[in-house]
Amino acid sequence: MDDNPSDSQPDTTPPPTPHGAGTAECVADSLAAFTDLAHRPRLLGEEMQFAIDALACSPDAKLVETRENAAAPNASDTTVVLPLGVDRKKHLTLVCTIPGDPAKAILLADVLRMGRHALALEQAREEERNRAALWPAPPIEEQAGALFLAEEMQALLATARRIAPTTVPVLITGETGTGKEVLARTIHGYSNRAAATFLPFNCSSVPKDMLDSQLFGHRKGSFTGATEHFPGVIRAATGGTLFLDEIGETTLEVQPKLLRFLESNEVHPIGDVQPVRADVRVIVATNADLDALVAQGRLREDLFYRLNIVHLHVPPLRERRVEIPPLAHHYLQKHAHEYAKGQLRLAEETMEYLVLYRWPGNVRQLANEMRRMAALAETNAVLMPEHLSADIAASRRTVPASERVLDPTELVVRIDQPLPAAVQHLERAMIQHAIRTTGGRMEETAALLGVSRKGLYLKRVRYGLEPPEGAQAIGAA
Repeated sequence: MDDNPSDSQPDTTPPPTPHGAGTAECVADSLAAFTDLAHRPRLLGEEMQFAIDALACSPDAKLVETRENAAAPNASDTTVVLPLGVDRKKHLTLVCTIPGDPAKAILLADVLRMGRHALALEQAREEERNRAALWPAPPIEEQAGALFLAEEMQALLATARRIAPTTVPVLITGETGTGKEVLARTIHGYSNRAAATFLPFNCSSVPKDMLDSQLFGHRKGSFTGATEHFPGVIRAATGGTLFLDEIGETTLEVQPKLLRFLESNEVHPIGDVQPVRADVRVIVATNADLDALVAQGRLREDLFYRLNIVHLHVPPLRERRVEIPPLAHHYLQKHAHEYAKGQLRLAEETMEYLVLYRWPGNVRQLANEMRRMAALAETNAVLMPEHLSADIAASRRTVPASERVLDPTELVVRIDQPLPAAVQHLERAMIQHAIRTTGGRMEETAALLGVSRKGLYLKRVRYGLEPPEGAQAIGAA
């Protein structure tokens, strides 16, 4: 029996590391770094060369530098190349000899494929950065579907941006359809709660005897029909923004609980012994006169003052007509895309009707009108006034010039006649009007018409127009 103990114990000596490279962990870390270094061609090439050497899958992988105007290395039957990019005005290319061992060749192809993917990802990132620089993302208010063009709306937007980072309650008033919810979404979008929930709730959408339960929640069995726990709308918006529309429709029984929530961020569900905290930003809106509701006793005065800290009033659309054309185009294109109607356009006459209409339903009515027109239109059509709904088309009648009384400074000229005759008719009328305006003073008449004294004289002679009696004529000289 051999007394050498080394023969009876297993060999625990670690295998030699290939080519003196690092461990498998180092190789994995090197491969993972490809995507992080793709924007630095030299570092990426060195990292890839390290991984290839560590895996011993190419006998002599190397980085080759060439000048910008010089030819880069080409692949051959025995080599494979990977262009990495430009560094310090030199093209860098990774050149690898293809190993004879098929397993090693596959391993080399895998490393190069990971490098190509890293370069493609970096190129996509660069293109996205360029697009963002040339065509930046639309502002938050446009993402919410709002166009703040009128001076009053610009002032609203400025205020909304200032108060957005705070938690102060906001009261938004305005007629139905003016865009109160859109403004509320804009405030939410500019706040630090933008990534959380924006929850709209219309206080008139549920029976008044169920409003308490809907807002604050209830426990199972707390009343007839409460078959399960319900957290309530307020707690459903925890961390985000709750938009309470038609706040004037809340009942006097609910208003004290709502006031307590606004003051302490606590809700008291029906059937619970203790209140529950809820971190919610509250924005309320109404089209009612809250001062009148307070005077009538239908709204608690203390709740009104708590809500009226920041008051934003959205003017009706008829008071910001400058926004009608862009809003009409926006909604028409939106619904044209929705209904696959191509590029629909509004004729100038049609837009004139839209701008002059009073829009009792405000932006909502305009949006619905564009939706109706898009649904009924032919593909790529130009929409004329006859495509408008009856009430809008009947709101304005254009009277032909030949059928109305002309102003003293207006003139009807037929265009179905020779041009010289039309010009003569126009010039004769303008000279006669100028002579009457200046009382026959030819010097002032020439200045009023913007012609020289000689030019006026020649035109009077041509048309046989004599100055009024007693006026000083202008000679040809």
